[in-house]
Amino acid sequence: MYWEGNEPGQDGKLTYSELLDKVCQLANYLKSVGVGKGDSVIIYLPMLLELPITMLACARIGAVHSVVFAGFSADSLAQRIVDCKPKLVITCNAVKRGVKPILLKDIVDAALAESEKEGVTVGLCLAYENQSAMKREDTKWQAGRDVWWQDVVTDFPTKCDVEWVDAEDPLFLLYTSGSTGKPKGVLHTTGGYMVYSSTTFKYAFDYKPSDIYWCTADCGWITGHSYVTYGPLLNGATVLVFEGTPNYPDSGRCWDIVDKYKVTIFYTAPTLVRSLMRDGTEYVTRYSRKSLRVLGSVGEPINPSAWRWFYNIVGDSQCPISDTWWQTETGGFMITPLPGAWPQKPGSATFPFFGVQPVIVDEKGQEIGGECSGYLCIKKSWPGAFRTLYGDHDRYETTYFKPFAGYYFTGDGCSRDKDGYYWLTGRVDDVINVSGHRIGTAEVESALVSHPQCAEAAVVGVEHEVKGQGIYAFVTLVDGVPYSEELRKALILTVRSQIGAFAAPDKIHWAPGLPKTRSGKIMRRILRKIASRQLDELGDTSTLADPGVVDQLIALKDC
Repeated sequence: MYWEGNEPGQDGKLTYSELLDKVCQLANYLKSVGVGKGDSVIIYLPMLLELPITMLACARIGAVHSVVFAGFSADSLAQRIVDCKPKLVITCNAVKRGVKPILLKDIVDAALAESEKEGVTVGLCLAYENQSAMKREDTKWQAGRDVWWQDVVTDFPTKCDVEWVDAEDPLFLLYTSGSTGKPKGVLHTTGGYMVYSSTTFKYAFDYKPSDIYWCTADCGWITGHSYVTYGPLLNGATVLVFEGTPNYPDSGRCWDIVDKYKVTIFYTAPTLVRSLMRDGTEYVTRYSRKSLRVLGSVGEPINPSAWRWFYNIVGDSQCPISDTWWQTETGGFMITPLPGAWPQKPGSATFPFFGVQPVIVDEKGQEIGGECSGYLCIKKSWPGAFRTLYGDHDRYETTYFKPFAGYYFTGDGCSRDKDGYYWLTGRVDDVINVSGHRIGTAEVESALVSHPQCAEAAVVGVEHEVKGQGIYAFVTLVDGVPYSEELRKALILTVRSQIGAFAAPDKIHWAPGLPKTRSGKIMRRILRKIASRQLDELGDTSTLADPGVVDQLIALKDC
């Protein structure tokens, strides 16, 4: 396992044997503080090697890990702590993203204080000292609760017996955005998930023992679980873990890393492809990239122009692209090309993985054959499927199995062409896919409305040339409050502090009122058209309680 730090020249590596020693030391420490089979542990770490080490240490003793992306705010972290009531939180004092330091320990402190107000007290916080970002003496500290990783973990033996678990015992909990404000705790179990993540990794990337594999995803998302940690390690793969950002110190960083480690399989998100594409081909072509053999795409459908740039420029028209469709809930790839096995169509995820049975249904839940468009469902079970939503099995059934009886409903729209290729068209519920991160519109709306001068908010997704989708917020202010640039900034800051910077709205559109039906339902279809400037496609507005609201919104679109 190679590690490439934020700054060029910062690097490290572990053999599998050294990795095992470190995993066992941490596992022994966790046992010593009372963590056992079935207990949950929250992990709030950046992409240091300590992140996969911590995941694997929990797995070794049967504890359930819940990794929270280290870009989430204190409020979001507190929500997850309150929901899963962990024995401890594991973090580090700080991390650098490019030149910017992020004080992770301060965020954890705020989240633990917030959780305590909700009645959940976590008595232990294990903090790794990340010296390149912040010195120990500069870190805020709560004696009796906070412990330095380096002071305790390294004293433990490098042998730790495995806690044998049942195939259906929980492995990890990962929170994902829902169309309601509360994040959903997706629970994956051990046996089927391991089989599925390892098998999909092996075949979708045509993995060979000589490969050097790099997935740019963070372990705070499902991709970092299945295709940074579990899938590759189960295959004995050589893995690269990257702490930094793809455009620091410049937009050639990815290809510099590819050449440095002779990366053969490169798996990333369309957002990264689009942002590097915008910066120009010279950042790519100044590097050799001759080692590359297979490229991969994850997180959202990749638009054909980005696909072609990825294929022609990054891969020199030599590397097949595994354009993978799957979800946090599915645990692994569901629809994906197998490299070189059949012709690719830019933007299509192509065909289902072994044993996966996708179907496209209409509004009534009737299967549609041949060339068609509709809702994507899965007809039969597969090993990597999640088993429940933590503490809320009713919501699990209602969200995924009630919409179309007898099927797993993915929440995605899909079309199938005359050749049987599948084309994903995005979410059909109120979830926006920003840079591969699923963000519920209700989460953003409730954050906006928490500002004392915001009376109401409605959020929709709009096309964004880099992020895929951007967040467009219509905001109604409290009576008598004037529109101002300061207030616009304050509203955006509210979302950043409650959810995280990645959920900040790209546009705040002042709204004297929102288009509602007589029953009070917001007509988001109209808001999406206004946000996308498709003003000639607004459709019938006669059913609105006040059709005049639409003209007011159009008049304010550039304010």
